[in-house]
Amino acid sequence: MSKIIASAAIRGAQKIYKEAEDFLNKVIKEKGEACEVKFPETAFYFPMAYALLGKEVKNLAEAKEVLQFSKTLLHDEPTEKIWLPYLGDTLDSGIAALLCEEIIMALRYLCNQEPQKDCNGFFSDTILRTLGIQLVDGRMPGFAAIIGAAPDNKTAVNIVRELQRRSIMTFVGSSVNGRSIIDQLIEEKVEMGWDTYIVPYGRDTLSAIYPLNWAIRGALTFGGHRKGEALKCLKYCKDRVFAFGMTLGEVDDVKYATGAGAINMGFPVIADTDIPEIRPTGICTYEHIIKELDHKKIVPAAIELRGIKLKVSEIPIPVSYSPAFEGERVRRDEMYAQFGGKYSDAFEYVKMVDADKIEDGKIEVIGPEIDEIKEGGAVPLGVVAEVAGRKMQKDFEPILERQIHSFLNEAMGIFHMGQRDMCWVRISKDAKNKGLKLKHFGVILHARFHDVFSAIADKVQVTIYTKQEDIEKNIKEAQKSYEERDARVAGMTDESVDLFWTCTLCQSFAPNHVCIIKPERIGLCGAYNWLDAKASNELNPAGPNQPVKKGQCLDPVKGEWTGVNEAIQQKSNRSLERFCGYSIMDAPETSCGCFECIIAILPEANGFMVVNREYAGPTPAGMGFSTLAGTIGGGQQTPGFMGVGRLYLTSKKFISAEGGLKRLVWMTKELKEALADKLKERSKELGDPDLINKIADETNATSMEELLPYLEKVEHPALTMQAVM
Repeated sequence: MSKIIASAAIRGAQKIYKEAEDFLNKVIKEKGEACEVKFPETAFYFPMAYALLGKEVKNLAEAKEVLQFSKTLLHDEPTEKIWLPYLGDTLDSGIAALLCEEIIMALRYLCNQEPQKDCNGFFSDTILRTLGIQLVDGRMPGFAAIIGAAPDNKTAVNIVRELQRRSIMTFVGSSVNGRSIIDQLIEEKVEMGWDTYIVPYGRDTLSAIYPLNWAIRGALTFGGHRKGEALKCLKYCKDRVFAFGMTLGEVDDVKYATGAGAINMGFPVIADTDIPEIRPTGICTYEHIIKELDHKKIVPAAIELRGIKLKVSEIPIPVSYSPAFEGERVRRDEMYAQFGGKYSDAFEYVKMVDADKIEDGKIEVIGPEIDEIKEGGAVPLGVVAEVAGRKMQKDFEPILERQIHSFLNEAMGIFHMGQRDMCWVRISKDAKNKGLKLKHFGVILHARFHDVFSAIADKVQVTIYTKQEDIEKNIKEAQKSYEERDARVAGMTDESVDLFWTCTLCQSFAPNHVCIIKPERIGLCGAYNWLDAKASNELNPAGPNQPVKKGQCLDPVKGEWTGVNEAIQQKSNRSLERFCGYSIMDAPETSCGCFECIIAILPEANGFMVVNREYAGPTPAGMGFSTLAGTIGGGQQTPGFMGVGRLYLTSKKFISAEGGLKRLVWMTKELKEALADKLKERSKELGDPDLINKIADETNATSMEELLPYLEKVEHPALTMQAVM
């Protein structure tokens, strides 16, 4: 490693330390060492200090301890050239920089200086878990942290669009001479946010600790590593969190120091300026620092540097196509035309047909095309995809149909919401001006069905209707099919099938976790049911969804089978011996980190509560979602606590070994309202039609002191049931 880089990183770390020391001393003088200090919505305190030092920083005195430790990592500038494999002093300085940056940013929150204007600030645990399924299923193959500003706005937009096209989550921030890439993107009206994979973190380099904190929490959340397991956490980041840094413009000492910290985590750095390179490997998978002066080549070079594996679908349409555009919104003033919603009739329908009845790749628009529609108008829409294949089954129809939402949304300029006959679509003016037409809906679906479902889809033909009379004629067949499907799925029980399915999709992030998907229990991410897993196995027989023969039933009440135990022993890397599908108290199913809800025991109430990841408020357990989630992720088996998909709450098998829905004493209002119809139906089946109203929410109680009187007042059945413990 050259003396230039070593000196700059060491100087930068010393500068960051001094700023942290002065800031901390000032705040302690004003508020006292006992003053609470924290980041919002996280169970991991100061995540970097928590992961690397095992420190739970709750107040300024404990922050001071971290600062004092970071001082021991500082060194003097080298007087001679330093080469690999010795990077010790520089890497030490990088860790010191990260610990001090974390202190500075937390103090800014305490002093109401964060988040910065137009910036996200600290990334919450909830966001990390919400995006969990995209991390593990490959839709989001990597992460980029851009530091600085491009030489011009056009270059800035081109770089982030190239990253978006490859589905790379891009964190943007820092600045060069007072100008940030954030400002460049705002000026070009680039939509930023989690949904579009472009997240502004802050306009100074110190705030780059936010994406690095995001990364280290991956090891704690999905990897199941504990506080203070520094080497395991850093190795997890290197091996499983495919991130890299990209510096645009001048690289100063603070950027060098922050980059040294990133390299400790296995994250290499690519620069667009003529800086010294570190080509030998060692800490990172490949090179540590490289330069690429051609901005048209910098994104591919960065992806190669980090070793990110991409699957880019090249679809012949006139707009960019990538999962990064799935969350894009087309607002009314940006809209050229819309279909469905409350504005017109619309439906989507996938049906299985005989191969000789359709022509593969045939796409027909019956009715006005997009350029024949008046700007700002609302037009009816029917999308019918006919699919033929030797392995195609009726059960696969809704699975393919459900993907229409994602497949269309991934085209830039298309907004899609809902499914079946409750869909809503908008096309932007920009997309229309680039030549996007309704026929391209068919082009997308034809390409993506063949790409994703190649094992079952031999032929795909798409017909698009935009006349009201055609909608009314064809929607009847679709609605009849919807009803038949619902009846078929609703009639399935765990007892009616011989096979369950494993789901190890999340093992890319949580190596010891495995889901067992049953007809009456959806995957904890909420994205995969029994039919989805079956279809997945048909599509990819060697993939994450493998059949499990139930074997001998050891306990019908708790839901324990010999075949399931054998499967989870094998699939969990021998970390588990058994689990029970219907119990939360005896060997419950494990959790990865991307669960929709958490069930937690409330012994005082003789029942359980459920909190969904969108809820950030207090709960009767005394812990919020993030804190609870920190105790059960990473494939752990924690009796009394379990991550689940929200629809599992309406299942007849919902913690049935402990009494099922009657044990539920508290849930969030949002969750109760979202599942109201299904919960009311289950309440009637249980002989207590008013049960849903007896379950408290945050409007009734947020503490045990408030909850118990409420339960007694409404005579909740859990109070008179057998003791749960």
